[in-house]
Amino acid sequence: MLKAKKSALAATTLSIVLTTPAFAQEAESGASGDIVVTARRVEERLQDVPISITVFNQEQISNRNIVNAGDLGIYTPSLTTNSKFGLEKASFVIRGFVQDSPTQPSVGTYFADVVGPRAAGSTPSGNGVGVGNFFDLQNVQVLKGPQGTLFGRNTTGGAVLLVPRKPTDRLEGYIEGSLGNYDMRRVQGVLNVPLADTFKVRLGVDRMKRDGYLHNRSGVGPDRFANTDFIAARLSIAADLTPDLENYTIASYLNSDNNGSVPRIVACNPAITAFYTLCQAQLARAETRGWWDVENNEPNAKIRQETIQVINTTTWKASDNLTIKNIISYAEFRDTSRYTLQGDFFANPATGALVTTAIRTNNTPGYYLASQSTFTEELQFQGGDANGTFNWQAGVYFENSDPIGFTSQMSPLVTLCQDAYDQLKAGQLAADSIQCPGGSISIPFQKTYFRNRGIYAQGTYKLTEQLALTAGVRYTWDKMTHRYDGTSISFPTPTTNRFTCSNGVRIRNPDGSFPVVIGSLAEHERCKVVFTAKSNKPTWLINLDYKPNDDIMVYVKWARGFRAGGVAAANITFETWAPEKVDTYEVGAKTSFHGTVNGYFNIAAFYNDFSNQQIQAALIRNVNTPNNPAVGAAAIVNAGKSRIYGAEVDASATFFDSLKLDLGYTYLNTKVQSIVAPIIPPETLVYYSAVVPNTQAGDRLALSPKHRLTATATYTLPLDDSIGEISFGATLVHTSKQFMSRAIPEELRNIPSTNLLLLNATWKDIMGAPVDLAFFMTNVTNEKFPLTTTTSYASFALEGRLPNEPRMWGFRLRYRFGE
Repeated sequence: MLKAKKSALAATTLSIVLTTPAFAQEAESGASGDIVVTARRVEERLQDVPISITVFNQEQISNRNIVNAGDLGIYTPSLTTNSKFGLEKASFVIRGFVQDSPTQPSVGTYFADVVGPRAAGSTPSGNGVGVGNFFDLQNVQVLKGPQGTLFGRNTTGGAVLLVPRKPTDRLEGYIEGSLGNYDMRRVQGVLNVPLADTFKVRLGVDRMKRDGYLHNRSGVGPDRFANTDFIAARLSIAADLTPDLENYTIASYLNSDNNGSVPRIVACNPAITAFYTLCQAQLARAETRGWWDVENNEPNAKIRQETIQVINTTTWKASDNLTIKNIISYAEFRDTSRYTLQGDFFANPATGALVTTAIRTNNTPGYYLASQSTFTEELQFQGGDANGTFNWQAGVYFENSDPIGFTSQMSPLVTLCQDAYDQLKAGQLAADSIQCPGGSISIPFQKTYFRNRGIYAQGTYKLTEQLALTAGVRYTWDKMTHRYDGTSISFPTPTTNRFTCSNGVRIRNPDGSFPVVIGSLAEHERCKVVFTAKSNKPTWLINLDYKPNDDIMVYVKWARGFRAGGVAAANITFETWAPEKVDTYEVGAKTSFHGTVNGYFNIAAFYNDFSNQQIQAALIRNVNTPNNPAVGAAAIVNAGKSRIYGAEVDASATFFDSLKLDLGYTYLNTKVQSIVAPIIPPETLVYYSAVVPNTQAGDRLALSPKHRLTATATYTLPLDDSIGEISFGATLVHTSKQFMSRAIPEELRNIPSTNLLLLNATWKDIMGAPVDLAFFMTNVTNEKFPLTTTTSYASFALEGRLPNEPRMWGFRLRYRFGE
């Protein structure tokens, strides 16, 4: 059956190649007008790279108003985002490969060839693609399929490359201002200065503020959520130390400080009687309000993320056939978060006063929710023979990511302790002053260490002038160590005995007894447990491509990828999980067309064999065990095997230099073939009665729409150059329904299909002046749909959905100066 499907994919691709004209999508181009990408760690024509790629240049990013990872996911076929913990913490999904908390990223993100800084914490934080990264770029490249041979981190889904503009030898720059609805204000500025023929500097700043589009109706906390408030700065220096030696340094800073996002309640669970009546009252309120109305129970709601990063690349052209490159980086990421996870506001129907809360996530006062440093070092060698028959590259990779002190998450659970954050801050971690009618507060202290080592080599040999074989291999050593000091405060117990080790079933006193009671939070080291997960695996690539001429390439490829295992030390017996593995078989073609109509047509068909899949499962607490110290939890287990197949098309045509049509389409068919829930060890049955995976055999993979279509038409008016260039564009994005999880009611398991319309207009070089004016409008029809579902139905009686972004519009005015 597998061989038949692979043969069918190959036959389908080849038939389309032979019967369909070739078109192209314009992105950042070289001197010849060809699109230049770095998908194989060297600069190449897009049409020469046997990888399925979607490329956006800076103008396309601006026209689509792409500000964060979620925006990029809207306009890229095969790419979606997991926004379960809010837009600021969104992670990428490619071809069905999802990152669930607390797993490692399934899609690698890279800026200037360096992997995004680790964001170890209780919730994913994007690992390198926050707001403020999408300005002054050469392009954004979305690589589909495992890229584990040449890139630092092994992933199963693919990679997203952000390529910044490099300093040039011209004195130039621009100042840009934007205004829009929701009181949007944005200012960008870039200055490029060649201080000498061999020393060039580029400085850029991006500052944006916008009011939130989610209206808070609870009266607790901010009036608006999903707002934007960030500043980003980037300094780049390129120095030619000798004619054969270049040093390129990038220093960047990002600070985003906003109110976060809040889900909107959409369902209540009658099986949980303690919350059901309160939930029904909130649901009744929600049904009388608008789609973008929410209720919040966190008075100190905020998400503040800060990233600093320095990247240094030294390139030495040792000879005509050997180039040595060293890439070193250091980054720090910090996250301060306080928000409601479920969107609940359980209030007294008569008085409107808050009765209790489900669960919130706060950083403990004096601690970050995530605080991590990342150091990377890569030594790379590139070479080839004199006649270009054989080209190769090889290297070694080193990554250390360490905690910057303890991180700590304070989660009030089923309590009316609405001001717990301020109380705990006043108590200075003694917590004697905290008074709550009931419930508990979980306050773990954590440290996470990552170690990644790799050695790799890849080469391309031309068997003939038209036929080339590429083979590459990488061996990676991954190690993750997680320290978890699990502490909690229970109410309304006396202040002298309220502190416990939440993981106390694994902590024993010298006499073998459990230290159920500790003195204060300051003694959290008594609750320490440490677990380590190791992943030592090879990955490889074998590719054969045939180019009868410069305008046609057909290729076949087999790639092995894996995603490292990990640790969540809070889950008894299920603290660690192993790597997952994927074998990708792909056939594709890239063809170009020149003449009256210019463009290209690229297609790829793929089959993924996905095994040892990391999936989320519920640990069901054994209620028959007296005084059971364990609590129900969500664990990551290796329990799944899936198959994924589909096809991707990127095409574009430009007619008479006036009308340009761009098309991107993805067909994605995913299916969970088997689920084998892990067996609970006999000694653990006293704590848990069952392990229930959030998916079953026959399900589709989460956030993997079967159809995704992006179509853009741009018309440029035939005007004299003295007037300038005026163009109008429209983009339609269709996304079919997306499965979420079995942990929610059946009627809510799918995100419905959507159709989004975007409009833009630009006037470049107004009346011959170096001034550009642009207008954009996203979600023109103001369509309403959920971005994600909270999957809290079984735990906290309710289900929430995060509303999408409404209609946004704005104007941009740019003044360009210099040569």
